[in-house]
Amino acid sequence: MQVIETEGLAKVYANGVTAVSGIDLHVRRGEIFGLLGPNGAGKTTTIGMLTTRVIPTAGTARVAGVDVRANPVAVKRLIGVVPQTNTLDRGINVRDNLVFHCRYFGMGRDNARQRADELLARFRLSERATARVDVLSGGMAQRLMVARALAHSPAVLFLDEPTTGLDPQSRLALWELLTELHEEGQTILLTTHYMEEADRLSDRVAIMDAGRILALDSPKELKRAINHATLVRVSANGHLPDLAGLLGRVPGVARAEAHDSAIHVSANSSDGLLYRLVAQAEHHGWQISDVSVTEPTLETVFIALTGKDLRE
Repeated sequence: MQVIETEGLAKVYANGVTAVSGIDLHVRRGEIFGLLGPNGAGKTTTIGMLTTRVIPTAGTARVAGVDVRANPVAVKRLIGVVPQTNTLDRGINVRDNLVFHCRYFGMGRDNARQRADELLARFRLSERATARVDVLSGGMAQRLMVARALAHSPAVLFLDEPTTGLDPQSRLALWELLTELHEEGQTILLTTHYMEEADRLSDRVAIMDAGRILALDSPKELKRAINHATLVRVSANGHLPDLAGLLGRVPGVARAEAHDSAIHVSANSSDGLLYRLVAQAEHHGWQISDVSVTEPTLETVFIALTGKDLRE
């Protein structure tokens, strides 16, 4: 069953900037769906339209069967949202942030307190229940925001760049919690520019750039679709586009492009490839400083689709 459906969804701002260009999305119940792309790709605007914060310019969008433009109040009751910025109430303690949210959604006082305590235990925040939120670490604050978004048991949980700014340990802890929620059947739509995050968490990923969806499939199928068995990263000094053109003529190489201060080489086979690459470079006077072989990643897919690095 589709929980999120969009057809031709678009947003053009008053200044003429097109943030999203007519995208079609269908998110299934119980899946984690990732929107992967660099800053400015249109991910946050897409979430904004789906959560009623941004009014679409064109197209349609339905969340849990409800049209986001025709009935935004009903949509708000069906979703939980964790934005990029910390929106916790700093004037009250951790527990009351959850209690008040439950009350906003119509729970009685006793039920709201019980639900808050359940969430504190679930998100490992019970020991901080009476603390002010401004003393929480970044990871704890983010867990509290996720707990708050889930307090009213939404049909869809929206996460906008959920691990930006978190340290590696906090990021892993949040990934574990999201995996648990997924296993319990929670539908999650997240945006991220971290390829590892999208790869690890998502059942399916839509790769976005410049307001458009360039590819949509499972991470495994997206990586398989580029049809390159071997990826090599070559580092050297000098004008790298010239070296890329040189290495692109090596037998067996499908693509060689300069990105991120190195040459990214894609080939269909690794047999003798490293020797041929180094020999070609040195024969033409290049000094290679490093060569490494990697597996295909979602960033590889992005480069193949756009000709630029995901971080650019």
